Amino acid sequence: MDEDGLWTLEQLSERVADALAVDYDGQPSGRVRELPTGRTIRWYTTIGLVDRPAGMRGRTALYTHRHLLQLVAVKRLQAAGTSLADIQRQLVGATDATLAELARVTGDASRPALRPGRFWAAAPAAANGDSVNDESLARTVHGVRLTDTVTVLLDAATRAPDAAEAAAIQAAAAPLLDLLSHLGLDRGDRT
Repeated sequence: MDEDGLWTLEQLSERVADALAVDYDGQPSGRVRELPTGRTIRWYTTIGLVDRPAGMRGRTALYTHRHLLQLVAVKRLQAAGTSLADIQRQLVGATDATLAELARVTGDASRPALRPGRFWAAAPAAANGDSVNDESLARTVHGVRLTDTVTVLLDAATRAPDAAEAAAIQAAAAPLLDLLSHLGLDRGDRT
C-alpha cells in the first residue's frame, strides 16, 4: 500500500489472495474461479459488486481496503453457494463493518486487525474522545439498483426484496428516473 493508502489492481489481487489463504476452502463450483483476476475485479466493478476505483494515477486505477473487503466477501459468499445476484443484493450499501464480518479478514499489515466475531471491539471514537454507541452504525441496509448510477436504499427493511418486489420497485421508480435524467443527475442508463 502506498503512503496514501491506495493499491494498484495487481497489489489488490495479491492482498485478496493473502486474505483468502486463511479459512478458505476454495470454490465448490468448477465454473467459479478460486481467486478474482484483474479482469474479474473490473467486471465486478461494472456490475456493482465492487466500488469503482478510489482514484487514478495516470491510467492506473487505485483501490482501498474497502475494495479488499468487498472482494473477499464476494469470494467467501460464492464459496458458500450464494449466487452473484444474491451477493449483489446483500452487499449493496454494506458498511465496512458488515463487509469485514462477511469477509472474515483477520488482518492487514497496513490496517488494524479485523477479527471475525469481534468487529465491534474497535468502535469509532466520538469527537469528544468517548466511544460511539450508535446501533444505526452496525445494521444491514438493503437496496434495489435502478440504473447503473441510481440505487434505492431501504434503510428500515429487515430483508432484501425478492425479484418480483425489486421489479415492482423499479417499475414504480420510472418517473423518478425520468426526472433525474431530465435534471442531469442520472445518465438514464436503464439496467
